[in-house]
Amino acid sequence: MVLDLGLKNSGMSGFDLLEKVKSDPENHDLPIIIYTGTELSPEDETRIKKYAETIIVKDVKSPERLLDETALFLHRIEAKLPEQKRKMLEHLHDADSVVAGKSVLVVDDDVRNIFSLTSMLEDHGMYVRFAENGKQAIEQLKEDPNVDAVLMDVMMPEMDGYETTKAIRAMDQFKALPIIALTAKAMKGDREKCIAAGASDYITKPVDTDQLLSLLRVWLYR
Repeated sequence: MVLDLGLKNSGMSGFDLLEKVKSDPENHDLPIIIYTGTELSPEDETRIKKYAETIIVKDVKSPERLLDETALFLHRIEAKLPEQKRKMLEHLHDADSVVAGKSVLVVDDDVRNIFSLTSMLEDHGMYVRFAENGKQAIEQLKEDPNVDAVLMDVMMPEMDGYETTKAIRAMDQFKALPIIALTAKAMKGDREKCIAAGASDYITKPVDTDQLLSLLRVWLYR
């Protein structure tokens, strides 16, 4: 069962339905995947995890992960899936096939961060350009708009990551460009501020390599 928590006009919330289904002994072993567009509180997550196997957040554009989890629980053999779905899973499982050959612009005023990110991304077959401040990033994009994603440091002097992101979003050709905000401080409200400025997603520094690659796979998946 794939359950959206935001059920409307049903007189029963997704939480209530989850608890009702699982309280039936016949459904005790039924795998339930929560597919939600809402940010969950720690209390909500604890409540859900009593009954559901997996929580997938819709706002990270993850139909391929939903398929992967569903196939896992159904014990379906990938070879028996339709070709389009099979390719989707192959891409998901082969991380580098999604990111290899893609171009990323790293915007950060710390050369050490640029160097470490560049090394890691190039190891996975990506082409990396960099800018040391927001103004330089915007100039680069105007000169050469061929970029697949931007990694945007939030804390930069003069023109910070919020301002730079807003300026990029103001340009028509970059309205859908994946922009992942990088911030050193996991302060309450930071994520909301990044998303409000136009960022696609958010990750804290020091950057977890696997988490960053996972985010890039999700946003670069076509």
